[in-house]
Amino acid sequence: HSASPIDFLLPGGRALLPAAGLAGRGRCAAAADVLAEWGPPGGDGGSRRRFWSCISGRRRLMAATELRGVVGPGPAARAPPAGGSGAGGSGSAREGWLLKWTNYIKGYQRRWFVLSNGLLSYYRSKAEMRHTCRGTINLATANITVEDSCNFIISNGGAQTYHLKASSEVERQRWVTALELAKAKAVKMLAESDESGDEESVSQTDKTELQNTLRTLSSKVEDLSTCNDLIAKHGTALQRSLSELESLRLPAESNEKIKQVNERATLFRITSNAMINACRDFLVLAQTHSKKWQKSLQYERDQRIRLEETLEQLAKQHNHLERAFRGATVLPANAPGGAASGKGQCCSGKGDMSDEDDENEFFDAPEIITMPENLGHKRTGSNISGASSDISLDEQYKHQLEETKKEKRTRIPYKPNYSLNLWSIMKNCIGKELSKIPMPVNFNEPLSMLQRLTEDLEYHELLDRAAKCENSLEQLCYVAAFTVSSYSTTVFRTSKPFNPLLGETFELDRLEENGYRSLCEQVSHHPPAAAHHAESKNGWTLRQEIKITSKFRGKYLSIMPLGSIHCIFHATGRHYTWKKVTTTVHNIIVGKLWIDQSGEIDIVNHKTGDKCNLKFVPYSYFSRDVARKVTGEVTDPSGKVHFALLGTWDEKMECFKVQPVIGENGGDTRQRGHEAEESRVMLWKRNPLPKNAENMYYFSELALTLNAWEAGTAPTDSRLRPDQRLMENGRWDEANAEKQRLEEKQRLSRKKREAEAVKATEDGTPYDPYKALWFERKKDPVTKELTHIYRGGYWECKEKQDWSSCPDIF
Repeated sequence: HSASPIDFLLPGGRALLPAAGLAGRGRCAAAADVLAEWGPPGGDGGSRRRFWSCISGRRRLMAATELRGVVGPGPAARAPPAGGSGAGGSGSAREGWLLKWTNYIKGYQRRWFVLSNGLLSYYRSKAEMRHTCRGTINLATANITVEDSCNFIISNGGAQTYHLKASSEVERQRWVTALELAKAKAVKMLAESDESGDEESVSQTDKTELQNTLRTLSSKVEDLSTCNDLIAKHGTALQRSLSELESLRLPAESNEKIKQVNERATLFRITSNAMINACRDFLVLAQTHSKKWQKSLQYERDQRIRLEETLEQLAKQHNHLERAFRGATVLPANAPGGAASGKGQCCSGKGDMSDEDDENEFFDAPEIITMPENLGHKRTGSNISGASSDISLDEQYKHQLEETKKEKRTRIPYKPNYSLNLWSIMKNCIGKELSKIPMPVNFNEPLSMLQRLTEDLEYHELLDRAAKCENSLEQLCYVAAFTVSSYSTTVFRTSKPFNPLLGETFELDRLEENGYRSLCEQVSHHPPAAAHHAESKNGWTLRQEIKITSKFRGKYLSIMPLGSIHCIFHATGRHYTWKKVTTTVHNIIVGKLWIDQSGEIDIVNHKTGDKCNLKFVPYSYFSRDVARKVTGEVTDPSGKVHFALLGTWDEKMECFKVQPVIGENGGDTRQRGHEAEESRVMLWKRNPLPKNAENMYYFSELALTLNAWEAGTAPTDSRLRPDQRLMENGRWDEANAEKQRLEEKQRLSRKKREAEAVKATEDGTPYDPYKALWFERKKDPVTKELTHIYRGGYWECKEKQDWSSCPDIF
């Protein structure tokens, strides 16, 4: 081998390495591993074996380890022999067999490891990669430790630790090098992803900076090439000088030292060539991929900016068209036919009302209901009277308290027209919990969620009729109709109710007029939860705890009520439970807002086992069914259907008795709905909306009365909430400021409770978390769920006018 030079190439045919200056086995040690992996041009396996035969193992390992750290594994590593390891053909950085420590009984077990995208995964066999992964560790947070010649450890801080053993020291070094490179890439990608998460757009400055970076890289590579030429020049001179020294007659020990220096010089030259080539490859890849990625990223960001601009423009155009349309069509209240047209719009039916807009421009009402200033409560230290003075309007619009007591109010101030850039607020709310988004009152209606919950009792007479039914199946039909009726008030109510403050309450005392009274309390803030208890002297009790979860998805808003509703009839002890369906508000950004209900409700009689299944059919443009359709079946414990229900959740519900008829094959079949039309019984029909309801948030007759001021209520009652009262009276700017004040006050109270809890924990003293005032959290005896049940005492405190236990929340 020393007689004839051996020329071979590194990857890409760039580095020509003459071996003329190498002597014996030592001369070949510097290039041994390169030849083993890459081979001579046109060489075969035989030439590799002949070349390997003249290389000593220790020097070969030394040269291989040094070179592989710079050049990386060659084709031999990418196509390992059977039982070896290397880079996989599926895009993985490396894959192959390693021994993994399992336990003290089984010891090390052979596993197939795959390194890809900064993750190290392992399988029991290569075939198992298709379906089952036995474990994965993220290298971005992992530590790689070498134990000895073949063993190494990968750990991510204690949660996962892999004790691994390679087949040889060379194999271990290959794995460790690949793992370190993968870890560096993973850490860099993680940092880049964190930095790019908040980027909005790429500016011209970013492009210029990228081009400057590439130019700097190019100049550095050119500097390295110059250095390489100098190194090669001086290296050749050094080898020439060393060869001349070899020809001199020197002691044997000196010749051996000269040979070692010659080998080191050759190795240094090979390494410098490899480094230059690697740098050149890196620059080419950086230029190619950075341009491609930059182009793709710029395209996506341009698309996003265009989409946002388009949506904002559409929203503005839609708002402008609505205002122009209203200015051309809405008549003043005193114009001929104005009242009639308003009545027709409100009461003409479902088809016409769905085309009415409820968003922007309305005329102010000539009459304003205000809260008197000179009335208060027995508890001291509250700022209710101060809030009352801020809320009162001009004297000419005031009503006497006696008139308010005599009759329920039938109107509220008309919804004013305030322009608002909807998209500028909503585009930052996509995917967030709605209750955690600070929203202006422009999106609200002047009622709280507690008052909306009380609206379920608008058709309380259905429960009065149900209490008189002796047949449990007939009773279940009325309960089902009551369940559906609670959604009729939402058909045009696209505005959001106020989120109640923690501890806020709302009472509705209709014991004299309608025989029932109701109490709601906000028992939790995050997640929002309200408890409701209503009791009637006509023989029924209704209670519920509802947690509202909602998500804004950009095009629509989904509202998911969680919790069970209980209805108990006193005379028979029948206990019914059911849950609410999902409410969806469509066309949040562009188009007319509309509401749909979808899902199923199962009403269960826990005493008899009877059930009613109600199906709320979601609206579809391609369906021929009537919109807002609801169907249902009432079954006994054996599953036999006795009654069928049919209707819509915004208009009416009917039922008919299912009569079995003999089929063609002699079996029983149920009578279909359209065949029993003459035998249908009207269970419930929606009451018409009040006159000019479209100008009053589409409130029903009951909803118009809910926020009317009443004497003697608790200081935490929703009627006394100042931001809600200001909004009802049309003073939205003041309402927004007041809303922020109340929310900040609530945040401070929460932080104070959290600080007290931390201090109690540190001191080792007991700490009682927040508890509702009028409701107690306990396990429901029927559903076994933890829920808030009315503990009593509210109406007794009202009779005494003793509100000393109420918190100051307003």
